Amino acid sequence: MTDHLTAWANCAESRAENGVAKRAIPGAGASLVRVVVPAGVSASRHSHEHEQFVQVVSGSGLLETEQGRKPFSAGSVFHFPAGVWHAATFETETVLIETNLAA
Repeated sequence: MTDHLTAWANCAESRAENGVAKRAIPGAGASLVRVVVPAGVSASRHSHEHEQFVQVVSGSGLLETEQGRKPFSAGSVFHFPAGVWHAATFETETVLIETNLAA
């Protein structure tokens, strides 16, 4: 049975070599992921097979897409349809909430 109320601290954390930490809540048609990105980390150009929304909770950086390079900060929201490439550079420690829709 799925908990109807949880806290991010109760979700298992995975940590990549570059220090990016993720905690995920899986669902039947989507997943919610809390991502903490250290300052100075870059995400190279990539795309996903699924649609993705990303809310910037705190932090700042530069987002690059086919539409150009744009600065982002707390309150920004990204929307990437399936297959659309994107890249980012994180100037400060940044907290993101990703909503990943099932492909």
